[in-house]
Amino acid sequence: MAKLYYQGHGSYRFTLNDNRVIYFDPYAGDGYDLPADLILVTHDHGDHNQIQLVAQKLNYRVITHEYVLAGGKHNTFDIDGIGVEAVVAKNLMHNPKHCVGFILSFDGLKIYCSSDTSKTEQMSEFAARELDYAIFCGDGKFNMGLKEAAECARLVGAKHNIIVHLKPGGLFDRAKAEKWDVPNKLIIEPGMDCY
Repeated sequence: MAKLYYQGHGSYRFTLNDNRVIYFDPYAGDGYDLPADLILVTHDHGDHNQIQLVAQKLNYRVITHEYVLAGGKHNTFDIDGIGVEAVVAKNLMHNPKHCVGFILSFDGLKIYCSSDTSKTEQMSEFAARELDYAIFCGDGKFNMGLKEAAECARLVGAKHNIIVHLKPGGLFDRAKAEKWDVPNKLIIEPGMDCY
């Protein structure tokens, strides 16, 4: 079964059933030792794009916001059976022309990875997708806070909700995560796996 490993801040990785590895916004924590097949970078801020931390397979790919926003639209790709769909991510500190979230599809799962954002109009379309997991930011400084992230989680309607990017300059804030009032919440601390 596919699993999520949380490194901390907004950084995590997925290990697929066939042992392929996807990294999301590498920056914080440990756990970059599994060689990457795919690295996703949502935007150019230094706390989301440290691909040099990641062990890489010979034929690995890096998919950046620039690539998925080619032609001025949010594009969708199939990368060897992994669905990668760019979605809107924006707030006062993140320009939607230079920042994206992703909906990933693999191993029968659909996962929304919000990246750095506040509530977007597009989120209202996600409930119809019957997502398995939704991973939201919630620091309240560079992104939406816990109240808005909870509103977004209810709007998206995923089967499981995870909060990350809670403590600028730190890996995680457990007390803050526990205050996040949403249904089907999973709290994952840095260094933990989630199945």
